[in-house]
Amino acid sequence: QLVESGGGSVQAGGSLRLACAGAAHTSTFCVAWFRQVPGKEREGVAARDTDGSTSYADSVRGRFTISRDGTNNTVYLQMNNLVPEDTAMYYCAAGPRAFGGAWYLPSRYNYWGQGTQVTVS
Repeated sequence: QLVESGGGSVQAGGSLRLACAGAAHTSTFCVAWFRQVPGKEREGVAARDTDGSTSYADSVRGRFTISRDGTNNTVYLQMNNLVPEDTAMYYCAAGPRAFGGAWYLPSRYNYWGQGTQVTVS
């Protein structure tokens, strides 16, 4: 089971750090962050594979950083220089290794958290 935390409301230009806790998943699966706004498809934001490789959507590259803390099996999404377009429900997901492939496809992931809301004004 994956549990997200760290969402909230922030002004444009601010920062938030999301956390995804999932004891058995984060070290053996590709873990990704997705986001979704009402009426739109779920969008892949960033992913971290088991070999430490990371992937980012073009819209967040250079502003967001995905990382893992092996001591507590938590994957983080550090979000800097937030803009209103980043407003969404953010979900973490775990699935098979991506091997650099289509990490951004929601259908690849077997496990999902409940989501945490991020609002940028």
